[in-house]
Amino acid sequence: MNSPDYEYLRKILKDQSGLDLSADKQYLIESRLLPLARKAGLPGIAELVQKIKGGSTDHMSQVVEAMTTNETFFFRDKIPFDHFRQSIMPEILQARANRKSIRIWCAAGSTGQEPYSLAMCLKEMGAAFGGWRLEILATDLSQEVIEKSKAGIYSQFEVQRGLPIQMLVKYFKQTGEIWQINADIRAMVQHRQLNLLHDFSHLGVFDVIFCRNVLIYFDQETKVNIFNRLARVIEPDGFLALGAAETVVGLTDVFKSFPERRGLYRPNSINIALAKARAAGAMRPAAVAGL
Repeated sequence: MNSPDYEYLRKILKDQSGLDLSADKQYLIESRLLPLARKAGLPGIAELVQKIKGGSTDHMSQVVEAMTTNETFFFRDKIPFDHFRQSIMPEILQARANRKSIRIWCAAGSTGQEPYSLAMCLKEMGAAFGGWRLEILATDLSQEVIEKSKAGIYSQFEVQRGLPIQMLVKYFKQTGEIWQINADIRAMVQHRQLNLLHDFSHLGVFDVIFCRNVLIYFDQETKVNIFNRLARVIEPDGFLALGAAETVVGLTDVFKSFPERRGLYRPNSINIALAKARAAGAMRPAAVAGL
């Protein structure tokens, strides 16, 4: 692959998905896109690039899907799910006692292991949520992984990664080497294709947002933009869970760390109000500086 083609692919990947590849990642593009080109009956990546330049949206979407990472497994990293059970849900349960409804968003739901892990956590809480409306929304850039998530079908290898044997037996049905999560758990999760680079205000407001292991691939400006927009769709007393290598510290002040809970953040209501005012053009710079 020549340098101009690599730079072109770097640009469209950043524009389309936010993926910010450094100049030394040419090998990564070659390893993922050469099989894609051959599958499409093309001699190589140069021809694939020409198809995209010629306006082929199908080839462009295939390139984006091939390059975006969908690494996930049940109860990945464990700690966020401990936070969910021990800190987030007890507080939300009390705070939403009158409303009796909870909205959770998995902003990079991939093939479903994360949203279904949360659904199983809620199911394990049983009677505490009797009569409650529980909504889990899983979104992802890739329609292919969304379809896999909807089906809830996993290989023996996939269910062995992070899933306790008790939950496997309790919440899955086995057919040969294939396991499918039970229909009642699948029904707890809604799915929608979504690009985080685009507006997501139409999704409504959430009590809990899991946005884990996706922002790490974005540049600083894109991260700040997404954090500020996440702050506008989360309840003032809600929770944001990030991946182990991700943080808001040094990027934005619309979220603040949750004491002694690594990777967990709360909205900073005053700064969110300022950010909303700036976005709406309702506040002069001098007035903001004087606060």
